Amino acid sequence: MTNNMKGISEWFTTLFKVWRREFRLVFSDLGVMLFFFFLTLMYPVVYTLIYNPETVRDIPIAVVDKSRSPQSRELTRMIDATDGIKVYDYAANLNDARRMQNEHKCYGILEIPSDYAKKLGRSEQAVVTFYSDMGLLLRYRTFMSNLTEVQLALGTKIQHEKINSLGLVGQSASAPIVNNEAFMLGDPTQGFASFIIPGILVLILQQSLILGVTMLGAGSSERRRRNGGTDPMAIPAGPATTIIGKTLCYLVIYMPICIYVLHIVPLMFSLPHIGHLTDYLFFILPMLVASSFLAQALSVFVTERESSMLVIVFTSVVFLFLSGLTWPRYAMNGFWTLVGDMIPATWGVEGFIRLNSNAGTLYEQTRPYTMLWVLSAIYFVAAYLITRYLYPTRKPVPTTVRK
Repeated sequence: MTNNMKGISEWFTTLFKVWRREFRLVFSDLGVMLFFFFLTLMYPVVYTLIYNPETVRDIPIAVVDKSRSPQSRELTRMIDATDGIKVYDYAANLNDARRMQNEHKCYGILEIPSDYAKKLGRSEQAVVTFYSDMGLLLRYRTFMSNLTEVQLALGTKIQHEKINSLGLVGQSASAPIVNNEAFMLGDPTQGFASFIIPGILVLILQQSLILGVTMLGAGSSERRRRNGGTDPMAIPAGPATTIIGKTLCYLVIYMPICIYVLHIVPLMFSLPHIGHLTDYLFFILPMLVASSFLAQALSVFVTERESSMLVIVFTSVVFLFLSGLTWPRYAMNGFWTLVGDMIPATWGVEGFIRLNSNAGTLYEQTRPYTMLWVLSAIYFVAAYLITRYLYPTRKPVPTTVRK
């Protein structure tokens, strides 16, 4: 029993030494501090400012009215009355309208054909053409949303007028057969920042942690090359002790950062924020653990400090795509779905959005929460095997130490 207690005490002592050494390495490395602190402090603010204001209003368009009829003028007035579109000017022809668009006086062109009123009078389908500047998807989205609303409203009005012409006034005055009313859960303003920033916040946490840890691993590799295969800054400890000690260091550093990124940033910019801070922290814990283990496993591929940027940064766009923010995961094929399942941020984004934007509880996030712990176990085993067989523990040689 005494030997067991002594062994446990020694293990915790070694664990504490690894934890303390990793702290010193982090705060003595300007590059790692840049990833751990500056990136997580500034990137959420920069990204949110880019997407603010969340919605665009009164986007100027040019109108080419070839019909010049009361019906075409009514269509133009209805479009001008929407929140998102403003009629800047009328153009004599399409070339003049394109010239306005090229000069950025307007960002869309509405072309009403000469037979617009005639087709409506004959109860035929009238086609109106709209040209949109695709330089900003927010404008395109606003155009499509407002034009669809005008189309539905105008169609309902024309239908009522036809019924009136048949003498069925009672039916015309009744409510529409289908009454559409939208309730935007999680994003009531329908703003782009409210939609995408909560997910990007989680991805920033993962990427900054992986960047910093791989840079620390690359620094260790450089020291081993300079000192005959031994890292003089390392603490002689077993693979599991080393991995866990480093991870505890990163958790202590990142928990306050998570409070800032997941709680304070949404409050600063009035993003959806209806969850509880304790739920965020308990949920994000396994994602940080999985990301730490993943980064320590990837460190074997990063032999120089600068390489961490090449190995990790280019994956940010891929991880954003696989998270389901820009394209739904159910529409991906099996291979990419599997790849996405192996990324901690994928499950972190899914669970955090449910907690933050949809008022979910931690108990309801069983699947993403469980998957994060499963990934933690998988990447711990991978990091353990790499640390044990590729980087065996050797005592440093004081006489040949070169940092």
